[in-house]
Amino acid sequence: MGKEGFLSPKAIGNRIKAKGLQKLRWYCQMCQKQCRDENGFKCHCMSESHQRQLLLASEDPNKIMDNFSQEFKNDFIELIRRRFGTKRVQNNIVYNEYINDREHVHMNSTQWETLTEFTKWLGKEGFCKVDETPKGWYIQYIDRDPETIRRQEELEKKKKQDLDDQERSAKFIEEQVRRGQGGREPEVREYHYCPPLTRRSYYTRVSSEQGLANALKAAGSGKRKDAPSTSEAKEKKKKSALDEIMEMEEQKKRSVRADHWLHPGIVIKVVTKRLGEKYHKKKGVVKEVQDKYTAVVKMIDSGDKLKLDQSHLETVIPAPGKRVLVLNGVYRDTEALLDSIDERKFSATLTLDSGRMKGRRVDGIAYEDFSKMA
Repeated sequence: MGKEGFLSPKAIGNRIKAKGLQKLRWYCQMCQKQCRDENGFKCHCMSESHQRQLLLASEDPNKIMDNFSQEFKNDFIELIRRRFGTKRVQNNIVYNEYINDREHVHMNSTQWETLTEFTKWLGKEGFCKVDETPKGWYIQYIDRDPETIRRQEELEKKKKQDLDDQERSAKFIEEQVRRGQGGREPEVREYHYCPPLTRRSYYTRVSSEQGLANALKAAGSGKRKDAPSTSEAKEKKKKSALDEIMEMEEQKKRSVRADHWLHPGIVIKVVTKRLGEKYHKKKGVVKEVQDKYTAVVKMIDSGDKLKLDQSHLETVIPAPGKRVLVLNGVYRDTEALLDSIDERKFSATLTLDSGRMKGRRVDGIAYEDFSKMA
């Protein structure tokens, strides 16, 4: 038998077992005593000291609970202020650091039953900014310390003063420029838009300039050429009209592009990682489009419905021969068949299958301008 005492094997074993956190159901908040097992907790509940604490608590139980709640709230907020400051952090991370202290106030002795309820209370009372995400609740401490507010006001005053100095410097430079110009107002130059020079317009311009030069030369020498026949005039008229139509079509292609492309009935892929691995790179069908940029998507694998922005989605390119829908450009909202894919240019060749252009073959349609139909 070992000797009884502080250094006996049994005493050392008991101290090792008492280290760290133990089970919450064997903790007495009134007596602030942690028991190691069910038998120890039962013995403690039958002890005289515990019965005396129960008699004291029965006189005013609401006051006891309010004291524990106030202590829990103060310690929790102090930990956020000291450890995380005004950073946005998940509430579980703060709570796990809080319960590392063996002497902490347990939540089951407060007025809040769950951590979520306590987090909502912090946001309602204005102690923290709280928001709910798919990963859980996040909190951000609101620092209302007078010293902190004073420092922030001083920084804002300094920024405003720097901006005023920059404005004064700009005005001084303008005054110097005006004096250098002798008090005259600066000249305002007008710039006019010049359409881009294409090969067709270049040849048309060169031919017109050459024709004008030949006409002036003929008029100066007194020579008069015969008027062109009616057939030649009709051919020139037809060519110029065709050029005008092609130019108008090119301008139309440039003007009909929009910054939104969502459309009901198309297949899309989720590219954002904010929803977790469950939905990342998974396909879905657009069921509804809201405000042009938001879509209600039904996932194909799980059947879940999500509300996502178009920046978190991308189009789906099917195999050749499948039906697609053109989402942008001059052929917007037109159904088509996918003929081939050019991987080097990130584009495809489509055959229109609806509308007035049905049967027309179109090249160079970018990947983001069409998607597979459901």
